[in-house]
Amino acid sequence: MLAYAAQGRESDLPANPSADTPPSEIRLLLTGLKQALHHIQSSLSGSAVRFAEVVVDDIYKVDTALELVLGQTDLGSELIDNLNASIHLRAVLTDLFLLDDTQ
Repeated sequence: MLAYAAQGRESDLPANPSADTPPSEIRLLLTGLKQALHHIQSSLSGSAVRFAEVVVDDIYKVDTALELVLGQTDLGSELIDNLNASIHLRAVLTDLFLLDDTQ
């Protein structure tokens, strides 16, 4: 995501997109992130670790941001840069590092 944001793109679409144009790499990456977060959220639901509730809540917030971004026709670098800067995404990453270090 950082590399995409640094490219200064206006759009993730090719110059002449058609109905059969495959999804861009950034869309595939964000979709994969969304799926991975859903898997983590499912794994943590019902955990005896109280901090898991915090992680699940933070993942919900990132999922909402991902829905917003993936719903856009064009994914420009500025949009992805703002997603990168999102406190919610950073919170999830930090949550997962913290949780991992306590295992």
